[in-house]
Amino acid sequence: MNKVLVVSLQQAIYENLLENACLPGLELTQDPEQASIILADPPKVAGQLGHYPQLRWLQSTFAGIDALTQPGLRRDYALTNIKGCFGQLIAEYVLGLLLGHQRHFATYRQQQASQTWQPKPYQTIAGQTMVILGTGSIGSHLARVATAFGLRVVGVNRSGQANSPAFDTVYSLAQLPMALAQADILVSTLPATQDTDNLLDAAHLARCSGSLLFNVGRGNAVCEQGLLSALDSGAVEHAFLDVFKQEPLPSDSPLWQHPGITLTPHIAAESFPEQVMAIFCDNYHRWRQSQPLQYQVDFERGY
Repeated sequence: MNKVLVVSLQQAIYENLLENACLPGLELTQDPEQASIILADPPKVAGQLGHYPQLRWLQSTFAGIDALTQPGLRRDYALTNIKGCFGQLIAEYVLGLLLGHQRHFATYRQQQASQTWQPKPYQTIAGQTMVILGTGSIGSHLARVATAFGLRVVGVNRSGQANSPAFDTVYSLAQLPMALAQADILVSTLPATQDTDNLLDAAHLARCSGSLLFNVGRGNAVCEQGLLSALDSGAVEHAFLDVFKQEPLPSDSPLWQHPGITLTPHIAAESFPEQVMAIFCDNYHRWRQSQPLQYQVDFERGY
């Protein structure tokens, strides 16, 4: 009998879903000593890994698993994350904020309150270039949506190899400056790895020319001081940030009050328990049959 333990802010929901799933040979446990499978929010379980002597497989409830890939943490188990269900939500977030910015909707809302009739000039996003850092499932879905809006889409990944027809061109990370020089809109969907740490620093962002920046991947990719410099110089016109190196964002962070920054509290794409459970159930059946698990993380690469 396999025993699963849930470590999540939504523990009650997940436990109810597990009970209703009636997975064969699986029962819930509250005893860390007995759990061979854990369904968990990575930040909540990262500091407790030593408490699970029987752990063989951990299914993350998040796409981001960097809390579990930090140096010094155990790696003697299979780690899987969530993929395939965030692309639509990320696309809605990016295109929603992009269109609102381009069409001045927030300004008109303010004008309505003061009964001001003052049209502002605007341009269509069609024909502009969106550079997406990361060409996985999220980046590829965003690229398809952006293409439908008439944008030219450039991808950036480690290899420079196109893994989706949604991109017009794909560059390698080594060619990042070339890609940034083309960006009207720059979107980072990158995972947190050593290769992505502070990737968007002052030097790289200086390659931009009045770009709009979206960070919907992980907070480590953006050097915050470098971003402030890029905003002050005009290399970045406006930044829309959903993820940060420290969350919640400290109250003394200069990002809060900067007029060129729009902040959201890591809500661009949430993990919905029903979607997570569908992936867990599929992986559990694979686990019982000794088949490869879906979305297994390479600890060395960090994704």
